[in-house]
Amino acid sequence: MTTNTPEYSVSELAFALKRTVEDTYGHVRVRGELGRVTIAKSGHCYLDVKDDKAVINSIIWKGVMSRLSMRPEEGMEVICEGKLSTYPGRSNYQLIIEKMELAGAGALMALFEKRKKMLAAEGLFDEARKVELPFLPKTIGVVTSPTGSVIRDILHRITDRFPSHVLVWPVLVQGDKAAEQIAGAINGFNHGDGFPRPDVLIVARGGGSMEDLWCFNEEIVARAAANSDIPLISAVGHETDWTLIDFVADYRAPTPTGAAEVAVPVRADWLETVDDYGSRILRALRRNWTDRRNRLRAQKLPSLQSVLAPAQQGLDRAALRLPTPERLFEPKKNALLRQSQALLSAMRFTKTRQLTEIKRQGETLTRYGQTAETALKRQLETQARRLDRAGKLLDAYSYQGVLNRGYALVRDEAGKVVRSKAATTSGQAVELVFADGEVGAVIAGKAAPRKIAKRKPAVRDDKKQADLF
Repeated sequence: MTTNTPEYSVSELAFALKRTVEDTYGHVRVRGELGRVTIAKSGHCYLDVKDDKAVINSIIWKGVMSRLSMRPEEGMEVICEGKLSTYPGRSNYQLIIEKMELAGAGALMALFEKRKKMLAAEGLFDEARKVELPFLPKTIGVVTSPTGSVIRDILHRITDRFPSHVLVWPVLVQGDKAAEQIAGAINGFNHGDGFPRPDVLIVARGGGSMEDLWCFNEEIVARAAANSDIPLISAVGHETDWTLIDFVADYRAPTPTGAAEVAVPVRADWLETVDDYGSRILRALRRNWTDRRNRLRAQKLPSLQSVLAPAQQGLDRAALRLPTPERLFEPKKNALLRQSQALLSAMRFTKTRQLTEIKRQGETLTRYGQTAETALKRQLETQARRLDRAGKLLDAYSYQGVLNRGYALVRDEAGKVVRSKAATTSGQAVELVFADGEVGAVIAGKAAPRKIAKRKPAVRDDKKQADLF
């Protein structure tokens, strides 16, 4: 039995189907949610695009993967463009994706929240891991576009506040390669060689839509900012724009200009503060110096009475130790009385010769007593004269006595005694202390020593000199 149905081999039918599908669906645009996503060692990406009713196996070749502005992740809602084809080896059809983008702002926000929760769960947003910014950085690293107005605003603001050394790492801030370049710039500043290591980093970009700022929401950028050893300031978009790098950074500035204001202080304000501190220190030093000078002037030289008081007390103690005539003669008087009594008792038994001898001995004893009394009085007079000379000598050599003889005490501005000519300089202000008061003076200059007229030596009075000692 013959039929009109054409007969095909398996290969012929498979390739016929392939040509039919590719010719009919040469270019399609598909919206759906990404399911399974697998990146092979070859670099190709195998994934599923699905909705609530169907699933299409899809593939992204290695060359296309490197050009995508986003990395496919499971759960993302995307719009894919490409062509439909078949795979004869498994008898299934597949979508060869050539372009992929997120399906609207809602999808972007969903992905943003998903990544935000993931990074927050890892602790990248914790305040404990963030470090303080340096007070006055010597070198500032800026990661931004070199052609936009952002870098000019930052440089202008830093120059106005506190001129500092700025290193700019030029990067793309929008597009497919932007995230990779931004992460590379942050890592490069942290590990780069050949340039000074910045004390603080600023990652900046001007305002834009969520799609324009999406590169700063990429996981690679957030992790590079979190791993930065250098304190990092995020200044992306306007004050109302939030990206993932804002949560990870050590400090989030509302605008790029605000980042420059945070990075450096106002030099004029600190100069004024330093001047104020200097003035306060000088006032404190002057006040301290004035107080010390007043206390020094309030202190008086010791009075003559206080100088002579120890010597007078010693004189009184020595006088108390000297024996009195009564105490000196009391033993001899008692002995004499005893001898007299013995003589009176012996007179009863002796003759006139014995009485005469007793009288003679009594007269001898009396002479001895008179001699001893005279010697004691002479000794007391000698001690009194010596003490009197010692008192006069103390008066002569006392501080006030030296000034009374026409001498003067020279002091410098600090109140120290000037003891030699070498300690003075021309024009130096000094103070002369005389016996009757003080006067100020100025050292006019070191003149040649004057010749002093020879005086006739005074006639020595050896007797007076001997009396002084």
